[in-house]
Amino acid sequence: MEQGRAREAYGTAAPATAPAAVRVPEQARGEHTHGEPPAPRPVVQRHSVRGQVLEALRAALVDGRLVPGQVYSAPALGARFGVSATPVREAMQQLAVEGAVEVVPNRGFRVSERGPRELAELAEVRALIEVPVMLRLARTVPPGTWCSLRPLAEATVAAAAVGDRASYAESDRAFHGAVLALCGNEQLVTVADELHRRSQWPLENNPATRRADLLADAAEHTALLDALIAQDLPVVQSLVREHFAGAEL
Repeated sequence: MEQGRAREAYGTAAPATAPAAVRVPEQARGEHTHGEPPAPRPVVQRHSVRGQVLEALRAALVDGRLVPGQVYSAPALGARFGVSATPVREAMQQLAVEGAVEVVPNRGFRVSERGPRELAELAEVRALIEVPVMLRLARTVPPGTWCSLRPLAEATVAAAAVGDRASYAESDRAFHGAVLALCGNEQLVTVADELHRRSQWPLENNPATRRADLLADAAEHTALLDALIAQDLPVVQSLVREHFAGAEL
């Protein structure tokens, strides 16, 4: 049913085996937005309509196209995505559960506003969880296993090089998740990923993350991986603590 509605919404039938990326259409004819700020027009690639919209909204949230403090209605967003309001509303309700947006009765959803203090608190909690695990793994995981994570670290560098905040956020979480997964604790990985995702939401006043900041953060990933492969524990400890002390992405 969901895939059927997706094909109807976008006007073309995607192949069952390898669906192509679908460009979100321009503003729908006859749409009435009541002066709302422009909604994002991202590329969506997931199979289900709700999954497509949720991932696209998350990307728009990270890169600032969904502005903190602004209210967006499901029907207006749905028109711009080329889908009905229902999957948009469901996706926004999921974001509300995660704390990214707030429900505004009879209007839609307001993007949550947060300041530097909340970001610092998230970084502190992430450090309490991830630092001890990474230091333990540094003592037990063989170099060959760390080498297998090189493509994930390089993906963060590639995204940072072009200043793509949404792609960087995804590759950043993928790298951290792969490292933590080596501890074998699925609950820890899930909790850490949720905290990491929340730390990537924009601050109030929507200051853009500079490309130089992304490059510096990505460079810490590669340096950490080099130290882990070399089994240089003092350097690993220093890099891990510095990485979380400056975590603002």
